[in-house]
Formats: sequence, C-alpha cells, structure tokens
Amino acid sequence: MNAEAVNPASPGPVPPAATGAVAPAPRRKARPRIDLRRLGRAALLGSATRSRGGLPDAIGHVVEAHRAHHPDADLDPLRRAYVLAESSHRGQMRKSGEPYITHPLAVTLILAELGAETTTLTASLLHDTVEDTEVTLDQVGEEFGAEVRYLVDGVTKLEKVDYGAAAEPETFRKMLLATGNDVRVMSIKLADRLHNMRTLGVMRREKQERIAKVTRDVLIPLAERLGVQALKSELEDLVFGVMHPEEYAHTRDLVQENAACSDDPLTAVADEVRGVLREADIPAEVLIRPRHFVSVHRVSRKRGTLRGADFGRLLVLVQEDADCYAVLGELHTCMTPVVSEFKDFIAVPKFNLYQSLHTAVARAEDGQVVEVLIRTHQMHKVAEAGVVALGNPYAPPSEEQSTGDGERADPTRPGWLSRLLDWQRGAPDPDTFWSTLRADLAQDREITVFRPHGGTLGLPEGATCVDAAYAQYGEDAHATIGARVNGRLATMSTVLRDGDTVQLLMGQDAASEPSREWLEHAHTPAARIAIQRRLAAHPEPAPEAGEAARGAVAPEAQVHPEAPRPAPGTAPTRPASPDVLVDLPGATVRLAGCCTPVPPDEITGFAVRGGVVTVHRAQCAVVARMKGAGRTEIGVRWGESTGCRVTLLAESFGRPHLLADLTEAMALEGAEIVSATVEPPDRQRVRHSYTVVLPDAARLPTLMRAMREVAGVYDVSRAQPQPTGA
Repeated sequence: MNAEAVNPASPGPVPPAATGAVAPAPRRKARPRIDLRRLGRAALLGSATRSRGGLPDAIGHVVEAHRAHHPDADLDPLRRAYVLAESSHRGQMRKSGEPYITHPLAVTLILAELGAETTTLTASLLHDTVEDTEVTLDQVGEEFGAEVRYLVDGVTKLEKVDYGAAAEPETFRKMLLATGNDVRVMSIKLADRLHNMRTLGVMRREKQERIAKVTRDVLIPLAERLGVQALKSELEDLVFGVMHPEEYAHTRDLVQENAACSDDPLTAVADEVRGVLREADIPAEVLIRPRHFVSVHRVSRKRGTLRGADFGRLLVLVQEDADCYAVLGELHTCMTPVVSEFKDFIAVPKFNLYQSLHTAVARAEDGQVVEVLIRTHQMHKVAEAGVVALGNPYAPPSEEQSTGDGERADPTRPGWLSRLLDWQRGAPDPDTFWSTLRADLAQDREITVFRPHGGTLGLPEGATCVDAAYAQYGEDAHATIGARVNGRLATMSTVLRDGDTVQLLMGQDAASEPSREWLEHAHTPAARIAIQRRLAAHPEPAPEAGEAARGAVAPEAQVHPEAPRPAPGTAPTRPASPDVLVDLPGATVRLAGCCTPVPPDEITGFAVRGGVVTVHRAQCAVVARMKGAGRTEIGVRWGESTGCRVTLLAESFGRPHLLADLTEAMALEGAEIVSATVEPPDRQRVRHSYTVVLPDAARLPTLMRAMREVAGVYDVSRAQPQPTGA
C-alpha cells in the first residue's frame, strides 16, 4: 500500500481531486496503483476459471501485488492455499452477505501490497481455516510446512483472545504469548483487523464502537510500534469515523472544500522543488503526500483555520542516503527553510525503524509553510510497511542479522515486541505488566539521548535518568549512583530532553539495591518492572518506631509559631518567619512543615484545632486531601516582612569535608541553620536536610544555587510533601 498512491484510508470515498496527486517522474518497474479500499467483491473473487499460468483469477490482484515486490517468488503455495481456503469456506457468508472467502483474500491483498513474503501470504489465506472450518493444523503443516503451520496457529490463538476485555491485565499477556515471538503473526492480525474495520458498517452501533475502541487502544499503538504506518493511518481514520462521526464529517468537508480550490500551494511548491533538484542534477521523485483525515483533524485543532499547504506534505524519494542530504542542502539554499522544523531520523532512526529527513520551506508568495519528507525508496518502503518489509525471518540471515550460532534471525528487529515479551516474563504479576504496558502504549513521542562514548538510546518523551539507566544496563542499573546530563551532575529524577548526552555513574557494589523513590521517576516498562521485581525480592526493613515518629512530627514542630518565644518586655516579632495575613480574626498562623511555604509562593490555609490556621503551598498534596475531606479553605496572603524559615534537602556524593564546605557556603549567603539532619550514606550517596532562617526570602534561590555549586552536591530542593502511602 504505497502512501503516494492513495490517501491513507478514510471510511468513506474521497474525490480524486482531494488527493492533490502530482504525476511522479517516470520510474522503472512502475505498475498500476491499486486503491485497496475500492476493490469490490468481483475484483476479489474473479471468475471460477483459471488463467494461463494455472492460477485462479480470484487471486490475480494478490499475485500482481506480490510480484511487484518479489518478482521471482514461487506462486504455487499461494495457488494451493487459495484452493484449500476457498473449498473450506465454501457456503460460509459474511454478515455483509459476501462469500466468506472475500475476507482472507482481502487480508492477503493488504499484506501483498505492503510487500510481505510468500510464506506470510500463504498463512494469511489460511488464517481462518483452522478456527472456522474442518481443516486441522496438522493438515496445514503436512501441505504447507512447519512455518506456515506456526503462523496459522499463532493467528488462531490470537482470535481466541477476548479483545473485548482488553482492559484486563491478563488479556494482553495472552495475546503476546500467542504471537510465539514471530512478528508476522501480529502483521496478519493487523491486516485482519483493518479489513474488518472497513466492513464494520453492517454491525450494530454498539458493537462498532466496542471494536473501534479496542482497535484504538491496543492495535493502533501496536501498528505504530511495529512501524506499519500504512495500516496505522487507515485504522486511525476508520476509528475516527466510528467514534467521532460529527468531527469526521467536518474534517471530510474541509478536505473536499480544499480539493475544490483552484490554487493548490502544494502543487506549486512541488514544481519548484522539481526544478531546484533538476538544476542540481539530483535524480529524485517528488510526490504530494495527502494527510489522512486524523492528521488533518489534529492540524486543524493545533492551528485553527487551515490553509492549502496544511492538507498534505511533499515526499522526495531518492536512491542513496547521501542524496537525502544533498536534497536537503539544495532546498535550504534555494528556498526559505523553517529551521525549527528540521529533524534527522536517518542518522538517528526511530524505535520502529523509521528513517527520513523532515524539514519545511515557506512560500514566498503568501508565507504558507510546506512540510517536506526526504528519504530513499527503501526507507519509504520500511516507513510504510515496517516489520512487514523485513522479509522472511527464516531465510538465511544477512550479516547484520546473523546470530553466529546457527539460530534463526530475530524476526522482531525493531525490538519493541521482543522487549515486550521480556517485560511480561519479568513482571511480578499481570497488573504490574499491564499498568506499565498501558503507559508505554500511551506514549506518542520518542526522544533520542546520546551516550558520551558513542551510541544512542531511544526513550519515551518524559523519560528520566532512571529510564536511561535501565535502557542501557538492564538489571545492572540497580548499581547506578548518579548521572551527568550534558556534562553536569544530575539527579536520577532529571527529565531528559531530545538530544541530551547522558553519562551514568555506576557504583562498585554489584549487589546494590535500587531506591524505592526511583519508581516515582521511572516511565518505561523496562525500568518499572526491573525495580519492582528487585524490591519485591529484597523488601526494605520497617523503620524504628521512634525514627518514624521523628520523621512525621519534626518538620511541623520546627516551624510552629509558638516555638520561638519573645523575651519578657520585648515586642512580639517573628523575624524567623514571614508575616501571613489571615481572613480569620484571632487565628494563630502556622506554616506547614510538609511544604515549607515562603514568599512569593502561592498559599492557602485550613483551620485546625486550637484556633490555628495552617498555611500550605497551593500545590501541596495535603491541600488536595483537605479539600477532598470537605475542609474549608481560609484566605491567607503574605504580609510585609521578608524573612523566612525553610527546609532544604540536599543530595550529594560522599567525600571528606563535604559537610564543612556545605555549611560554610550556606553561612556566606547569610543563612542561619536552625537544625540539620544527615542520613547515613547509601551507595556513596548522602541526603541532607537543613532548616534555615533567611532575613530575606528573595535570597533563597541564591542560597540554593550556592549549595549546588559545592563539589559533590548534585541536587538541592525545597522539602516536598510525602506521597500518600509512602
């Protein structure tokens, strides 16, 4: 299913003008393009006669699509598979009234258009025979071999999974086990779901919505992670039409209105790009790639009113990797580039094998921005077909795939499915696996971080140093004691950004335990499952009763307004704490120790026993609990005085004289240390807690900066409320 050939799937037909198609430059081995959505039953079934080649006419379209990708393929297995499938399903009808054989034919045609090899197509023709007919797996194995038997068995097991219960943890685990580690099973399942979604209109509305919801929550993210962009785009549009019919209709109207416009900026820019590349003597094919409906809808929500260039992108196809960068240079030299839109997914491919250069140019006439994708023909094939384009994993491996021990090559080279299988084996229970998996499926964007000595790590957006550690070292990441991000010491909770360089600092103790706090900062399933499994195997001892009590009451006691008593005969001033004005006459103010508010923090108050109003930072977790319990907020605001009392937490690596250097730096900034706690070192890390008094709250950022600059200190923060249940 070549993206330039069709507008990637929409539940209803789109007028040809909506595609804005531009005739591509002539190319060898060109063949008629097939719009899969418009192949009727007659085209699928053909006649009962056989062609001169001995192949049933019904599989003519499948053969044509297959030969375009594999001209030397042996077609006899396809002939025999069709004969068996047709005779087995004879008399069975679909709910649409069509003979059932149209379904396996359509599924096989989808995979053939994507470039699947013969074995996958053979299994696809037979994928429903074992479940719905008298044909047995043993018969399939005897007739077509162990490999086809293996794939048909995997798809049959997938069919038995109750997708309607996809929210239940065990369901997805069974689904993964059913694939048997061969990604081609999942490819057949995705094509099967695509054809079922195309013909969903014959079902009841409730069933349409249920199937569409499971497709959206489970199968579309799978297609994305397996790189099958052509299937993913069409599935998104079909789900969009079912789940949001009004918004879908509005988007369809926008596309049709744009198609009716005489001035198409994409056509004009495409012609200009062709001219630039022709003058530079760079052989290239320049195509207009229309956005599918969901993409148009997203752009409209982001930009508001759409312009002509928003309905598609330009796709430039070349022969060699070097040509991609040559095209980029010419476009940025001869046209007006939008530099912020440039991304290089060739040097740093996405996790699902996607490679391409992304850029954008602005039209001189009206300033419309046209996005441009630049890739080789092979990159385009992989971008659209993903793992389907990888070929037969049982074939002799290439050098890059070879394991060196005679075993078959891993059919899941993108890595996501094989990692998923590792997660499900390592998860201590189904709920843990499902919660981490759902978080991973919800990730739409990925970042790339670099290792200082070469190599990259692909992580989801929002990932931290904890995630980087487990992505790089696996279980050995338990011994991580810190990190450097872009050369600076950083905490394990530091959120990474695209392009950061991360150096992980490892301890010497191989038996080190991960910190329980890491769970709060772990976003990837690999990290969360590894930490949870380790903590479950080595539970921490319960704290001493006295120690727990001190931890609970000490912060509140330190900032209680009654603690510093004025001397007899002196004015009742409180230089250690800022003034707080409260909308409750006669109330005594107490600054909450859980969040230690200081000016200019946004604050709120709650009345407690004894006519006391506790003042919290507005973002404090205690505030949400108090509101949930029905407690009434009391209006509070800062007064005129500028002094403050605050608790600071510092984290550092252990070294001689660290405490002396740290307290000296604090004293130089005018901080009076009221109390200090230094915890015993844990894997060369030391945690400090300081309650200090500052004559001016405005000096707090300077104080924290000075503490961070002390050698060995890698983080300083305000005391935060403890999570519920921590």
